[in-house]
Amino acid sequence: MLAELLDLFPAGVEEVDKGDEVEYAVYGAPGELPSLPDLQAAAGGALVDVSTKEVADDWADGWRAFHQPVTVDGRVHVRPPWAPPAPAGLVDVVIDPGRAFGTGAHASTKLALELLVDVAPTRLADWGCGSGVLAITARKLGFKPVEGIDSDPLAVQATKANAAANGVGVEAWRADLRTDPLPTAPAITANLLRPLLLVAADRLPDPPPDVLIASGLLTTEGDEIADAFARHGLREDARRTEGDWAALRLSSAGSGSSSPPARSRASRRARAASRPRGR
Repeated sequence: MLAELLDLFPAGVEEVDKGDEVEYAVYGAPGELPSLPDLQAAAGGALVDVSTKEVADDWADGWRAFHQPVTVDGRVHVRPPWAPPAPAGLVDVVIDPGRAFGTGAHASTKLALELLVDVAPTRLADWGCGSGVLAITARKLGFKPVEGIDSDPLAVQATKANAAANGVGVEAWRADLRTDPLPTAPAITANLLRPLLLVAADRLPDPPPDVLIASGLLTTEGDEIADAFARHGLREDARRTEGDWAALRLSSAGSGSSSPPARSRASRRARAASRPRGR
């Protein structure tokens, strides 16, 4: 649905999680958007409620306020470009959300970052790079080289632009996780939804990576995803949860990790407002 809305409104779409529903908001100057009564319309295979209202002239500032900085584990500070720089001593990661991406505040991304900061730097591949939050943060933490793939060409553009803005090198290209050749590395991050995480498990290289971070899954899906990767030589050694979301860190038998699975450790941070887009 979001892709269809972006075709209609290329200036951007705001996504807001309202619990049992997701609200998409588009903005335009007077005369740019049609004046419509409240109605229902088909979009992306779903029936959606449509309504219009006049908003204050400072709506752009409100959109910026939606994207807030986030500090991870007292080490990494991820922020949009209009937010102040990170406090001294923190790795400063600047992410422009562009037309349809986040800046790292969503629980699925934060949980992945929390698991990533404890991994020893090595080569890294990011499957589903989105706006490049995980790939760019990894590069700033010393991972090298870092590669990312995404099926969405806008995501590839966003990752490249954000990497350049941060002064780091990240190779990114368009690829379908289900069918195309995938970059491999000793460390892999996969911030995806359950169906694609199951595909990722079946497409692991042989031998598997030393460490893989899987996020974008619900807490009720954690054991299923862990079992799927276990069948391919990776075992869970850490789990983080926040609200309904979970992230797993999985290690290969020969990676030297001996930490027991942390299946109940929860993040202390508040749940973010928007849903992930398979990133």
